[in-house]
Amino acid sequence: MKSILLLVIACFYSLSIIAQTGTTGLRGTVKNAQGDVLPFAAVIVKGTDASAKSTGTITNAEGRYEIVLAPGKYNIAFQYLGFQTIQKPVEIGTGFTTLDATLEEQALRLAEVQTKAGNEDPAYTIMRRAIAKSRFHQLQVQRFKARVYTKSSFTVIDLPNLAEMAFRKQLKEAEKEANFKVGVPLLNETVAEVTFSQPNTYRQRIIANRNSQGDFLSPNQFYNASFYSPTIAGAVSPLSPKAFAYYKFEYKGTFREPGGVEVSKIQVIPRQYGEGVFRGTIYILENTWAIHSLQLETVNNIGVSITVRHICTPIQGVWMPTNQRYEGKGSYLGVKATGYYIRNLTFSEFVVNPAFVEDIEVADEKKAPPTQTLSKSEIKGRNMDELVKKQKEFSTKNLRQMVKEYEKQEKQARKSRKEDVTVVRDDSLVVDSLARKRSNVFWDSLRSVPLTTAEIKSYRKADSLGLVKEIKVPTKADSLKQDSLALAKKKKSPNKFSPGQLLSGHTWRLTKQSSLIYTSPLARIEYNTVEGYTVEGALNLRYRAKVDSVNRFRQIPLGEWNIGGTGRYQFGRKGFVGYGLSSYQYKNTKVSVSGGRYLYQYNPDNPISPFLNTLTTLVFGQNFAKLYQKDFLNLTVTASPFKDRISLTGSLEYAQRTELANYREDLKPWINWRERTFTPNRPDNAEVETTAFPTHNALLLNLTASAKLGATQYTIRNGRRVARRDNDAPLLTLNYRKGMQDVDYDFLQASISHSFETGIRSRLNYKLSAGSFLNDRRVYFPDFKHFEGNQFFFQQGDVVSTYRLLPYYQYSTGKRFAEAHVLAEFRKFFVTQLTVVRLLGLKENLFVHYLYTPASKNYTEVGYGLDGLIPQVLPFFRVEVISQWQDAKYQGLGFRIGTTLKFGR
Repeated sequence: MKSILLLVIACFYSLSIIAQTGTTGLRGTVKNAQGDVLPFAAVIVKGTDASAKSTGTITNAEGRYEIVLAPGKYNIAFQYLGFQTIQKPVEIGTGFTTLDATLEEQALRLAEVQTKAGNEDPAYTIMRRAIAKSRFHQLQVQRFKARVYTKSSFTVIDLPNLAEMAFRKQLKEAEKEANFKVGVPLLNETVAEVTFSQPNTYRQRIIANRNSQGDFLSPNQFYNASFYSPTIAGAVSPLSPKAFAYYKFEYKGTFREPGGVEVSKIQVIPRQYGEGVFRGTIYILENTWAIHSLQLETVNNIGVSITVRHICTPIQGVWMPTNQRYEGKGSYLGVKATGYYIRNLTFSEFVVNPAFVEDIEVADEKKAPPTQTLSKSEIKGRNMDELVKKQKEFSTKNLRQMVKEYEKQEKQARKSRKEDVTVVRDDSLVVDSLARKRSNVFWDSLRSVPLTTAEIKSYRKADSLGLVKEIKVPTKADSLKQDSLALAKKKKSPNKFSPGQLLSGHTWRLTKQSSLIYTSPLARIEYNTVEGYTVEGALNLRYRAKVDSVNRFRQIPLGEWNIGGTGRYQFGRKGFVGYGLSSYQYKNTKVSVSGGRYLYQYNPDNPISPFLNTLTTLVFGQNFAKLYQKDFLNLTVTASPFKDRISLTGSLEYAQRTELANYREDLKPWINWRERTFTPNRPDNAEVETTAFPTHNALLLNLTASAKLGATQYTIRNGRRVARRDNDAPLLTLNYRKGMQDVDYDFLQASISHSFETGIRSRLNYKLSAGSFLNDRRVYFPDFKHFEGNQFFFQQGDVVSTYRLLPYYQYSTGKRFAEAHVLAEFRKFFVTQLTVVRLLGLKENLFVHYLYTPASKNYTEVGYGLDGLIPQVLPFFRVEVISQWQDAKYQGLGFRIGTTLKFGR
């Protein structure tokens, strides 16, 4: 009975796919002269009426296209990179009309001025003008409204044999529940109405959204990636003002497009290919120096090859990238995959900025300077249109100065209108209530790119699975009803309790706003010499009153309550410890109260994680973690006032602090290392004779303020203002601690950190800190200033501010300190001079760490690191060699294997 039911469902689905009742349009195939299909060729549709607006589509991976058109006469243009554009007239009647096209390879002719021995390649004068006019072209569009069709496809081609064997059951469940299978594309399609207005306002309305993984909303957001920008996803654009430092250009010839437009083909050749640069071809329009089309390739930091193809169409004289394709392929951790993302834009409204008319001529002053050159004072304070009226030809330098002056004036005008000039993107996204309910006929009328055979099969299976899950059979059909009930029983509710959840942990969704999160004690089994073996579990109730969300993967809680507790059993000490926590967060302000009894490392930054300490203690006989007990009550408040320009954290804690010893003296690791014995839980320190302290009470006030020293930039999403995370301005942090009751001290420290680019995928990072105990009448070791040390061959944590060889507590101080950390990352330095090494994603580092305390003797580390220890297998690991110095005297050499990953809490 189930087989018959599935067969009926599949038949109805197939009929719905081919049904085109009452629909008219155009379909066909685009090939080259040899009969090979041309995937993702542009098909541009123009009505015979001169006032009619252009629309269009692109072919799919099989070279087929299909577009819904009303009956009438049209001119159809077929365009593909490297091929001649052709136009064909067609008349649409009833049903779909078939119109195939065969494109010939583009015949290029060389320009009149040829390259001679010792002369500059003509490509350079073309690119100088295009670069000078790049920002001009970005500002040409005042506003537009467009229907945007996007489709993303991701296919896992191969999995490692070990992964297939280890996760066979999970892979079968993924195929059943999410339609995931090796070789089957995972699809996501979105049709949206997008409006844009200068300088940075986007409004997006999702009309339809469909994916092959399940019945949930996951729209593709609109991003305006432009090669007129200096960088695209961190890679230097060939039209960047810095392009000549990274690229060489070769002129390949010129061809004429229908309508008399002259187009030059330019080969883009990176001086050193690898991450952060492109290679390929870019086509530049003569006289306007705009992008006609491009095909460029780059590689990312994990070795995945990415190909970009843009085809531009003139919209009211402005060449816009109406057809875009991004394709990636490669392997990571043994998983081979390929994917693509395509976007097709059809404009319904388009307004050109009147200040940027296209008849401006650009002269390359290196070849033939213009008849008149403007000084900087002649440009300053003048309007763009005023300058253009007086002369039509400008040097590349003058044009850049004019555009910069225009943007300066526009910014001042926005300020006078009391607009927020720190907002770099104002974005809103609204989802139509019917977006997930569109029929196949509706999709066929809106889809700009027809589905391939494999994609149709993927959707068919997803829809069939969805229909089976939702089937409700009339009560009279008892046998079908029993089958349906049996099917429903097989699928367990995610909120249903089962004994296995006590062992594995689980999150129960109580309501749309609330969840109960349980962490199993078996997930936190640890060992240290103070507690012995421990197990730790937690239970937390979370309530989110309001969530800003457009899909199930991106959720921003605007108001959140949490209440819960953590319990820990110590098998060595035969006792329980734990704490409770309650918090409320509204946007960027959070208030939390916690209290209980728990064990903490002396360094509150936890220089060694419990997981790693368990490994070093049991296997290597090195008990690095040093712990003390705290009975406490803590109130903490965090906030980001002044539009997120400043971050503030304040806490007040009352605690009874107790020194602890190893729970037994005769402890031994799993492996008997003759030269190693477990050390006492009392740390050694060069500044004091002993770090012992009595059990005492402490009232501690801790205040921290941090701020970016540069102007903070923001994005607005659905009315919510968020500070940009990629703000590379220096970060200044001040911290003040006050100890009262059985302790008596005042501690103040300041630090400044900065990370900025020094080239393609190259950065300089530094952190400078200094501080002092202004009052040190009674300071115990938990209150000392501790540093991020490391004594194990495996290094984890922040690569900038963590010492590689410094003992954890040897130079902790109760007096004063100064420290400096510098890390330089190089895309091309020593071994990365070789292109093959860069393509593997390897990156070289040089670093210096310095520490001054009254007892440290100017401790210094100088080291070299190579990121990407085993490319594409262990890309997040690095190997380092470090020399150690004190008072400028060499102390020794060390090696580390490191990662930025965190293990444990």
